Amino acid sequence: MTKHAAGTFVLDVFDAAEPYDTHQETKIARVHVEKTFSGDLTGTSTAELITVATGETPRAYVAIERFEGALDGRTGGFVLQHDAGGENGRPWLTWKITEGTGTGDLTGITGEGQIIIGPDGGHSYTLDYTID
Repeated sequence: MTKHAAGTFVLDVFDAAEPYDTHQETKIARVHVEKTFSGDLTGTSTAELITVATGETPRAYVAIERFEGALDGRTGGFVLQHDAGGENGRPWLTWKITEGTGTGDLTGITGEGQIIIGPDGGHSYTLDYTID
């Protein structure tokens, strides 16, 4: 049975390196991120992003993120794979649990969801998941 999780997170660390590739206005850079989750997911994570920006505007990123904490009363962790971009000026940010990465009580977890950035810059998430 698929379950639904939702909540918010804060960026505790956003450490962007200088772009390692620049061509005209397009810049590609690495970013290290650390987060704290609230809501149905409670815990912390670290992520490594590769970002694309044109001028000062972010356009896309891919990332790998390791979450450690609790979900639905179960403790453990898993790895999320991010894919983000935009279309017609509207961003989309999706994430998927990497198969086989669940640990502890979260062993066997699979699922996917999205990250939503509010008008105030706050971050929320949804995650639809199953645990074998």
